[in-house]
Amino acid sequence: MRPDSASRRGLIVTADDFGLHPAVNAAVELAQRDGVLNAASLMVAAPAAADAVARARRLPGLRVGLHLVLADGAPMLPSAQIPALVDADGRFGSHMARDGARIFFLPAARRQLAAEIRAQFEAYAATGLALDHVNCHKHFHLHPTILSLILRIGREYGMRAMRLPVERGAPWWLRPWIALLRRRLRAAGVAHNDRVVGIAASGAMDEAALLAALARLDDGVTEIYLHPAVASEAPLTPGMADYRHADELAALLSPRVRAAVEALAPRRGGYTDVLAAP
Repeated sequence: MRPDSASRRGLIVTADDFGLHPAVNAAVELAQRDGVLNAASLMVAAPAAADAVARARRLPGLRVGLHLVLADGAPMLPSAQIPALVDADGRFGSHMARDGARIFFLPAARRQLAAEIRAQFEAYAATGLALDHVNCHKHFHLHPTILSLILRIGREYGMRAMRLPVERGAPWWLRPWIALLRRRLRAAGVAHNDRVVGIAASGAMDEAALLAALARLDDGVTEIYLHPAVASEAPLTPGMADYRHADELAALLSPRVRAAVEALAPRRGGYTDVLAAP
C-alpha cells in the first residue's frame, strides 16, 4: 500500500467461506446484488465451490479471492499425498498450535504443505476468476512458515493483496505476529489492508455490530468480514453452531447500513479497487 493512503478512508466488505455451502453462496449473491458486500473469499476445495464459481461469474461487481484452507477443513490434494497434514478422515484438524509446530519442525510436513498451497492456487486459477486477494481460514497465514510459502507460491499466480488480520483491541501476544506479517507483506510488495473488523464478533456481525464498526472507521483501509448465509436447518459446520449467519446477511442488506457505508466510506470495493484507487 502506498504511504499516503493512511490519510484516506477506504472500506472492503467481504464474505468468507464462499463455497462452503449453497446457503453461503446464495447469501453472497444477495448481499452483493442488493446490499453492501464487495468481495468474497473462495474455499476452492469446499463442497459448494463449483456453485460459488458459477454465481461469481454472474456477478461482475463481486471481487473474489482465495480463502486458503489449511486448518479445520478439506484439502485439495488426496490425503495420501499429504499424510503429515490431515487426520484419519482426510481433513485438516483444528489444533492449530500442534499443527503449526509440526509444520515448523518437520521437513516432510513443509513439503506437503507447499504442494497443498500450490494445488489450491492452481484450482483457483482454473476457475478463470480474477484474483482479488488471498487470506487463510482461521488466519493461519500468521504462521511464519505458512506465510513464506504463500508469498513464494502466490507470486507465481498473480497474488497482489493479502488480508492483515489486525483488529482494534487485539491481544498483546498476537501483536508480534501481526507486526511480522505486516513487515513481510511490505517487503514482498504485497498490498494489504490497515485493519479488520470481524474477529472478536465472528458469527455475530449483525446490524448493530456493523453500524458500530462503521461509526468507528479510522483513516486508511478497513476490511470488515462476515460469514453470511441464508437460513439453514442445520449448522453449516459443527464449529459454526452458534453463528448467526442469517443476521449477518440481514445486516449486509440493511438500508441503515447502506446509508452509513455511503456516508462514512467514500472509497469502497474489493482489494483491487480500494488499494489501487488514487
